[in-house]
Amino acid sequence: MIEVKGIHKSFGDSHILKGISTSFEKGKTSLVIGQSGSGKTVFLKCLLGLFTPDEGTISYDGKIYSELSDDQRSELRAEMGMVFQGSALFDSMTILENVMFPLRMFTKQSKSEMQDRADFVLKRVKLEDAHNKLPSEASGGMQKRVAIARAIVNKPNYLFCDEPNSGLDPKTAMIIDNLIQEITEEYNITTVINSHDMNSVMEIGQKIVFLKDGLKEWEGSKENIFRTDNEAVTNFVYSSELFKKVRQMYQEERS
Repeated sequence: MIEVKGIHKSFGDSHILKGISTSFEKGKTSLVIGQSGSGKTVFLKCLLGLFTPDEGTISYDGKIYSELSDDQRSELRAEMGMVFQGSALFDSMTILENVMFPLRMFTKQSKSEMQDRADFVLKRVKLEDAHNKLPSEASGGMQKRVAIARAIVNKPNYLFCDEPNSGLDPKTAMIIDNLIQEITEEYNITTVINSHDMNSVMEIGQKIVFLKDGLKEWEGSKENIFRTDNEAVTNFVYSSELFKKVRQMYQEERS
């Protein structure tokens, strides 16, 4: 579990995060949503330890990050997996080498042990025949699956995803969503996803945190997001005709 208590973060005169408190449970897919400029990216970087909050605390299964030594922080970072928005694969490495990279960085495993583990996770994301391909030879959906395999190869306790469906067609995006949720539940990982995709919210949003202007404006589940009367949330959620129709359906059910 990740617990966030009253974190603030500023850059110069810009107050980006304004006292956010929330928690993310193990084995659940939690989505952080909000418009551009809401603070989502800075919030995620604080969770990753890339930014240090000016106030407040972030704890990982009871370990408060600001109280850890440098060595303890390094150990904690080794328990984190990250799926970047653009996949961030190394162009000059094969898919197998990309997936093995965190093992080279954070473990002392033998080459055969690293290859066995990489083989396992590539099979888990249904890429067992793609080992020797370069990223440029893979589709966008395949690259996302490689990024997920790399993120879980070191058996992380915490998985962070930044817009994992960016640039994907709806069908492929749904496959990636379902894969992330399956892996989260299968390995009991604490997963936090930055997203603006309402399809992802409705597909895998077991917990949703909505940020606006650096504040936690609302939190809840995909089941109750359509029932909220929070105007900021409804304006964000129902910006498309599809979700306006879903909203109308829920309102008719309640009347």
